Amino acid sequence: MDPDAVARAFVEHYYRTFDTNRAGLSTLYQDNSMLSFEGPKTQGVAAITAKLTSLPFQQCHHNISTIDCQPSGPTGSVLVFVSGSLQLAGEQHALKFSQMFHLIPTPQASFYVLNDIFRLNYA
Repeated sequence: MDPDAVARAFVEHYYRTFDTNRAGLSTLYQDNSMLSFEGPKTQGVAAITAKLTSLPFQQCHHNISTIDCQPSGPTGSVLVFVSGSLQLAGEQHALKFSQMFHLIPTPQASFYVLNDIFRLNYA
């Protein structure tokens, strides 16, 4: 397994899905998954999906600047750190963000998100 290839493929899939069908992100999480979004924590597939689909905007576009990753532990998990900007529909200025994912391998040879931490970066 190449952690860089896993990270790139995951990031492409995650943000494409976020930008076009946020509810589709539910397949990336499991019941033990946790999302910290601007601080507050949410756990479980249903709660995370509800949080992501209830964000106060309908359309956005992510522009990824950097993807950093590291293998994590003997089980083949991968830490992924992303920075970039997101453009909300109707807004003039893009918002800078950073996001960290802890990807855990599954028996089906894919990955799920155990931990997801998102923050806007205010300048």
